[in-house]
Amino acid sequence: MPRSTYNSNKSFKNEQVRKGQSTSLEQTASLAYAKTTPTRVERDTMGEIMVPAQVYYGAQTARAMQNFPISGLRFSRSFIRALGLIKQASAKANHSLGLLDLKQASAIQDAAEEVIQGNWDTEFPVDIFQTGSGTSTNMNSNEVIANRASELLGGTRKNRLVHPHDHVNLGQSSNDVIPSAIHIAAIEQIHRELLPTLSRLQRSLQNKARQFDKIIKIGRTHLQDATPIRLGQEFGGYARQIELGMTRAKRAQEILTELALGGTAIGTGLNTHPLFAQRVIRQISKAIRCPLREADNHFEAQSAQDSLVEASGCLRTIAVSLLKVANDVRWMGSGPRCGLGEITLPETQPGSSMMPGKVNPVIAESVAMVAVQVMGNDATIAIAGQTGNFELNAMLPVMAYNLLQSIELLSAAAKNFSVRCIEGIVANKKTCEKYIEDSLAMGTALAPLIGYEAAAAIAKESYRTGKTVREVARQRQVVSDKQLQKSLDTLSMTEPSMLVKKTGK
Repeated sequence: MPRSTYNSNKSFKNEQVRKGQSTSLEQTASLAYAKTTPTRVERDTMGEIMVPAQVYYGAQTARAMQNFPISGLRFSRSFIRALGLIKQASAKANHSLGLLDLKQASAIQDAAEEVIQGNWDTEFPVDIFQTGSGTSTNMNSNEVIANRASELLGGTRKNRLVHPHDHVNLGQSSNDVIPSAIHIAAIEQIHRELLPTLSRLQRSLQNKARQFDKIIKIGRTHLQDATPIRLGQEFGGYARQIELGMTRAKRAQEILTELALGGTAIGTGLNTHPLFAQRVIRQISKAIRCPLREADNHFEAQSAQDSLVEASGCLRTIAVSLLKVANDVRWMGSGPRCGLGEITLPETQPGSSMMPGKVNPVIAESVAMVAVQVMGNDATIAIAGQTGNFELNAMLPVMAYNLLQSIELLSAAAKNFSVRCIEGIVANKKTCEKYIEDSLAMGTALAPLIGYEAAAAIAKESYRTGKTVREVARQRQVVSDKQLQKSLDTLSMTEPSMLVKKTGK
């Protein structure tokens, strides 16, 4: 703290003590701030507090900023947008129900629209690690919209032509607004960001599956040689994983369509009109172009957050799929001379500050890191979901942050994986063919003709002598050359097929 500020605080505090008055830390901090920044006085039920003159937020936001200097993490753009949508729809519904006059309702809707569009994101400074209901952030939105609406009506930020509680928050509680905002934000993010990027990745992988369909390579189980597979079949499997991921993302959307709005403090709906939730949700559904509905049971919707836990589980599974694909791509592209080298990945940047010419699979690595972050987020959400006590889960902000971050990270990683890695992969056909011919697993196709133990003996001799299975089988004359050629045809090994020894019957 600068010496001048410290001295002014100390003098103020001493003066208060001499007068027999107490001073709180927040009063001291407010006064110190006032020495360097133009301020205005805001009031709430705890009294007066100074806030910067130019901001739209008010007393409760300022107190939250003092109370939670924790992480610097803030609510995302998608969440702030969702709050704006709720406040806008609420004002419209309350006017239609005769609870809010037209001028106030219109001003609130216009101010909320500015929040929806992102005009006032810097006015939402409250830390994620705050009150577990998210009350500080709900009040943050109420104050910003109320002060801005007051301006639109010709007033100023100092007066209350529109009140944050009585008008903007009418018919609502933080306990039903915050979980509803999480659902709305997640649904929109999945629709606008995650599904399109997963769709592109799926198409990219499917295109590679077609492109690589004639390239035969060795399969691997337990990281050991297995029977041949077409490179296109491998990529087709990856494409199907992502396709199923899209189904899971849509499932997450469906899980989140029930909203807690209308339950107010604990689910009873106290201080809200019976038709309020229905009208608000109808308008929000229209705005985001997704069917939403009021919770079947408001006590469940507010006391538990199982829907967030389940939706996060869907995202975790998508992350697991991405990690599988990214790791396989890294392994197949390892080398360039001393690894598998079955594919060549696009070169995106120098790979080492020390080793000249080294190029690393950095895009796949970044996807892998996103995947493990999403898994960690899911663990946080699952633990938070267990901590709901009685009528409220008091971990809503951290659940919101982690769920929305997971969607954002998966969306960005899937797009980058498509553009900077998958779409530029080249198959190394000669390397793939060499591995197959050298593989001991070629003996598998001989087993139906000569028996498992005889085929195993050929494989072991092949390994001991360095000869191929084909060479050993030809030397031992276990089958005719024609049968040998047919049974060791690698293309036929990639489809259901079986040559068997005739029994003579």
